[in-house]
Formats: sequence, C-alpha cells, structure tokens
Amino acid sequence: MKIALRTVEDAGLAIRALRKQAGIRIDDFALTAHVSKQFMTDLENGKPTVQMGKVLVLLQNLGVKVVMELPDTAAPALEAEQGRRARRKARGETDAKPDA
Repeated sequence: MKIALRTVEDAGLAIRALRKQAGIRIDDFALTAHVSKQFMTDLENGKPTVQMGKVLVLLQNLGVKVVMELPDTAAPALEAEQGRRARRKARGETDAKPDA
C-alpha cells in the first residue's frame, strides 16, 4: 500500500496504525526504538518539529520502505551532489557547509 506523506501528521497516523496493528504499546515501542515515549507521542500526534532522522529509523523498524520520487530532470544535480559528498568524505572532511 502506498500513501503520500505531505506532513508529519500523515506519517504519525500511519506509524500509529502500524504500531496498533502489530499490538505494540507506545511505551514498549519507544523503548525498543531507543526514543522517549514523549517523542513517540509527538510523532503520532503530528508535531511538525520531530527529528527526521529518528522518524526514518522508526519507519525502518516498522518495515516501511521510504522512497523519494524525484523528477528525472533532477538526476544530474543529484549525481553532482553525491560526487561532491564522496570527494569530501575521501578528504576526511565532515563539517562541510552545504552549497547554496
């Protein structure tokens, strides 16, 4: 099943449904996902300031595959950014500022 995620609320509703369908209590899931119960509550209620990295980890833990569908015209720009990142990593740079 594919759903469009436009807001944190969309993701929170889906995560709550998956958690409940699996029969997992919110505090138990928070414990196994290494996040606080408050974070889980905020996420499931659609708080727009939740940390994206934690959300992605939670989705992976629930078996949800997250995909970004980019326009084909973005491929050259994406490949250029991936090349820049690889070169910075090869030089050992970790705090590079993003290009405008």
